[in-house]
Amino acid sequence: MNFILKILLTALAVFALAGILPGVEVASLSTAIWVAFVIAILNMFVRPLLIFFTLPATIVTLGLFLFVINAVIILLAANLVGGFIVSSFFSALVFSVLLSFFRSMLFKLLKDKKEE
Repeated sequence: MNFILKILLTALAVFALAGILPGVEVASLSTAIWVAFVIAILNMFVRPLLIFFTLPATIVTLGLFLFVINAVIILLAANLVGGFIVSSFFSALVFSVLLSFFRSMLFKLLKDKKEE
């Protein structure tokens, strides 16, 4: 149940950010749900491999290369989900940073409500 709630909250963040950011488009709310699901799957399976293979670059840049990995995950999701369009790498980078920020805020609210 918690996984489904996190997917829905991420979908809302994706839909909101697509409305705000130029260069990022989402066709509908159902597309945003698919985007959130695909991002979750990519973060589970592909992201650890990318981090492992780019570990030297991540160490040299003191972890800043992880932003590039997040942008690559967003671009992969854009290629896999029809109706989700990211126009450039820079748009994917900004989108991934803002999505991470909004997800952390939403998940923190979710965790605070469970503690009560």
